[in-house]
Amino acid sequence: MTDTTARPRTDGGVVAPAGGAVGTARTRLEGRDKVTGAARYAADVPFDGLAHGWLVLSTVARGRITSMDTAAVLGMPGVLGVVHHGNAPRLHPAGLFGPDGQLQLLQDDRVPHVGRPVALVVARTPQQARAGAAALTVTYAQEPHDTVFRAGHPAGRPAPAAPARPDADLGDVEAEIAAAPVVVDQRYTTPEEHHSAMEPHASMARWEDGRLEVVDSNQGSFMVARVLATLFGLDQEIVRVRAEHVGGGFGSKGVGPQLVLAVMAATLLRRPVRVALTRRQVFSTTGLRPATEQRLRLASDSTGRLRAIDHATAAFTSTIQEYVERNTEASNVMYAADAIRTRTTVVPLDLPTPGWMRGPGAAAGSFALESAMDELAQAVGVDPVELRLRNEPSAGPVSGLPFSSRNLAACLREGARRFGWADRDPRPGTRREGRWLLGTGVACGSYGAGALPSTAAITARADGSYTVSVGAADIGTGARTALALVAADALGVPPESVRMRIADSRLGAAWFAGGSKGTASWSWAVTAAAADLRERLASVDRVPPDGVTGRGDTTDAIGALGKQERQSYGAQFAEVAVDTGTGEVRVRRMLGMFAAGRIVNPLTARSQLVGGMTMGLSMALHEEGARDEALGALVNSDFAGYHISAHADVPDIEADWVEDVDDSNPSGIKGVGEVGIAGTAAAIANAVWHATGVRHRALPVRLDRVLESGFPAAR
Repeated sequence: MTDTTARPRTDGGVVAPAGGAVGTARTRLEGRDKVTGAARYAADVPFDGLAHGWLVLSTVARGRITSMDTAAVLGMPGVLGVVHHGNAPRLHPAGLFGPDGQLQLLQDDRVPHVGRPVALVVARTPQQARAGAAALTVTYAQEPHDTVFRAGHPAGRPAPAAPARPDADLGDVEAEIAAAPVVVDQRYTTPEEHHSAMEPHASMARWEDGRLEVVDSNQGSFMVARVLATLFGLDQEIVRVRAEHVGGGFGSKGVGPQLVLAVMAATLLRRPVRVALTRRQVFSTTGLRPATEQRLRLASDSTGRLRAIDHATAAFTSTIQEYVERNTEASNVMYAADAIRTRTTVVPLDLPTPGWMRGPGAAAGSFALESAMDELAQAVGVDPVELRLRNEPSAGPVSGLPFSSRNLAACLREGARRFGWADRDPRPGTRREGRWLLGTGVACGSYGAGALPSTAAITARADGSYTVSVGAADIGTGARTALALVAADALGVPPESVRMRIADSRLGAAWFAGGSKGTASWSWAVTAAAADLRERLASVDRVPPDGVTGRGDTTDAIGALGKQERQSYGAQFAEVAVDTGTGEVRVRRMLGMFAAGRIVNPLTARSQLVGGMTMGLSMALHEEGARDEALGALVNSDFAGYHISAHADVPDIEADWVEDVDDSNPSGIKGVGEVGIAGTAAAIANAVWHATGVRHRALPVRLDRVLESGFPAAR
């Protein structure tokens, strides 16, 4: 890049700039601290006088609390207090994007689902708090509950329109389907799934000189501080939230129940209180991907050109907070068709509130759409890769807006070349190794891209270093390192001269690590701060001891952006082996090719894409939350019962990308965190069909389902 930025010398003078960091593979700035144990997570940071809280969770699915024997618990060794609906601070309506009923903890005696926090026992040690929680007797007046999801549930209702991507109604779907020579009409289901981040949720809260300090595991400290301030009726200026290191989130680490209860306890007891969740408590209290049932109708002419897409989806939500899993978004943007209709239904049940989970909407939605596209390819007699290429849109299929960039066709072509797709026999069941049937499958995926308003500051120091301050969150994505590279190039300095300060609400307004918009949003703000600093340094002969600071705020610039279709895209290829004796499905290799804008750090970007694909493999073959219908409780709320991909399940996975120039924002970044999972489950399920001749429309593709369906293609 052309570099015109002045920078200070180590002697305080100003010299010409350098650059070229973005696009080079760099190890994580904090990597050594993490692997040596020096990095402190929310549950690790010590505080004087720290007390420990332990959650007490409801054991009934619906009803009221009639009594709670706190006196006996308060007399136990080390117990300092019990927070419950009778003494908890009153809360104001608050949430990340409006009032959120799931945050209204301990405000009344109502129980909306099994696993709802009903009390917090606080003690001097975690062991004493746990003992107190186990001893707390809570009695309930139970009421009839409903925890069984089905698409035709009488409580189901149309989801409210989404401002960003409402359901589509383009053309005459029924007329196109009636006139089309080829129609696919099928239903696809996915179960509830859980985030399963490596680090369980934890929060510490304390009051110090009239100010609230929080050390938390979250995905955006500034936004969490804003919610806390509103929730507790505080001035945001007195609330400080930090989340220096976070061990994964996948959408689950917004404002967690452990944080709200820690603040309550610290307020009542006037001492620091930490609440760290167990793995079982994480399953019950921190959100999930809801079960879905989707009906896909695809109509095409005899060549496979789509005439109609009709996608209807239903998913459950809770009775205390409406969450909408928008599985139809991919059908609005992926393929050209004469008519497109999408409809979303929510079914309120006596279950925990679902929430964002990696690739929300896209993960489950792409499974249905891309499975149906594979079925259409089979019905028409067209290669699945070619079918997708034939239905490439020239503009947003529903919106009609121009694409900021769209290079999905290159992903398909390059992926097919690398995977050896041309050698594939389209007939199912034609490859066999002893008792193993082999098959290959393909699917595509997309996820919304773009940037949202954020602020940043960069200070030039007299010693030649730069301090970049931005309220970003690094939840394991490598964002801290990527931002250092962006800042280095924007300033024209070596990355080694950049010091990063992130994950502190005092650093200013910033978007959170979610929606694949974090790095794009923060990078733009960092670039703007660098431009401001360059102007300031241009008139400086010598950097003063306290430095020179430039600031960036992208609010106005983002508000002035023109409307475009902004998406990241990917093409997923998978090869599976299916054991005809046991029904076991083994993924042998996967390849993902992506078009995701500017790749800042290839090392961490590839890690994110491979991680998303691995999570998609887990979705395809393993993950399934199971509930007891009589109790309404999750019965596999641990890693012994809730299966996720382990090392032995993960095969040869390759992730790469094609050039994808997106000039819609100065960073050119689209985001890679979510798109890696989109389409993966469908590619694997399509490969299972190619191996066995049986179409699996319900996830996960369990071995019992494989055995029950048989192997007709192998006979």
